[in-house]
Amino acid sequence: MSLTPLNELTSGLKRNGLVRFFEHYEKLHPDTHFKDLTVQAMDDDRGMWIGGKRLVNFGSDSFLGLDRHPRVLAALKRGVDAWGAHNGTSRAFSSVEANVVAEAKLAQWLRVEDTLIYPSVTLTNLGAIPALVGRQDIVLCDQLGHQSLQEGMRLAQAAGVRTGLFPHADPDRLREALDDAGEYRQALVCVDGIYSMSGTVPPLAELDKICRERRAVLYVDDAHAMGVHGEGGRGTALEHLSDLSNCLVVGSLSKAFSCFGGFITCSSALKKYLKMRSTSFVFGGPVPPPYLEAVCEVCDILMSPEYNTLAENLHANIARLVRGLAGSGISCLGGKTPIVTLVIGDEEDALRAGKDLYDLGYYVQSVTFPAVEYHKAVLRIQVNSNHRMQDIDGLVRAVAEVVGKSQQKRRAA
Repeated sequence: MSLTPLNELTSGLKRNGLVRFFEHYEKLHPDTHFKDLTVQAMDDDRGMWIGGKRLVNFGSDSFLGLDRHPRVLAALKRGVDAWGAHNGTSRAFSSVEANVVAEAKLAQWLRVEDTLIYPSVTLTNLGAIPALVGRQDIVLCDQLGHQSLQEGMRLAQAAGVRTGLFPHADPDRLREALDDAGEYRQALVCVDGIYSMSGTVPPLAELDKICRERRAVLYVDDAHAMGVHGEGGRGTALEHLSDLSNCLVVGSLSKAFSCFGGFITCSSALKKYLKMRSTSFVFGGPVPPPYLEAVCEVCDILMSPEYNTLAENLHANIARLVRGLAGSGISCLGGKTPIVTLVIGDEEDALRAGKDLYDLGYYVQSVTFPAVEYHKAVLRIQVNSNHRMQDIDGLVRAVAEVVGKSQQKRRAA
């Protein structure tokens, strides 16, 4: 029987460099390759079951634990009763009232004029970045910016916009890049608010100053900061900038919100233009209404005294983890945000360390190329508000046993 074109296409993908890279590690180390796992159940104490084994989950980005919060779950159920599972139309034609209310509540919480909700942060960046610029403009992105920022930039490039990367978190090199760009109408400078693999924050005030001086708009993907960083959890941009008059902020409605979707801050006029020009908004489908009701409830929680308790628990857990790691001689990146990163280096060592932690009852993500640079593999720990103190202390002991050897090996090399 001859192969169909689909069979040939599938077979051809086996020769792709990235596929070959992953299959190489799967073949050499089948017991350490932790991708495409199936989670069978979860509990209220950040427990998760994989292969019938209970693990403490340090891989969740539901930083405030709102995925298990009674008020959020009740709002989700009210939304199902009121709207059903889905409203079934593109927002190019209509929006359910819950969508309008959610965007207004987000704007109220962030103290901005307006917001626009997309189906995800990735679709926000893929839609907004090319919609904001034209052929006379330029887009520059931090070289370690999230993949969706860089993909949004490439979509703009495909439409004839000049684009480029500048060295990570380097204001001087951004200034040089803008000065060297020649004539342009407007520039868009894209950065992360918190870098997802290191938990670090760029020098936003310096970047904003350079943008203002050079006819550039600062575009901050603050997905990992929303709800957990800055005053009232409003993110890094509002914490580090005096105002957002020259800054667009993208936030996540999953992660700390534990809901569904992404959004961008904007003026009412810009919102109208994004609705017209942003293809992922027009063609991407809407966030299901039950989740919009849950978003409204989360906004109410974030603007209530209860948020202070959730945030205090989260930051106490972060401090306990970082203090414990330091006391065990383990170096880490981050430490001021819920993302705490342990640099391992070698891909095999990182995968092996993740497997050893799994065997000890802890799920921590082994992150390797291409998510990070080759031979700069890391373990990424994500701390949640509802992690128990004994589980954090247990993780510290496990990391000291497993990762200490890898870091000592790397320092000796």
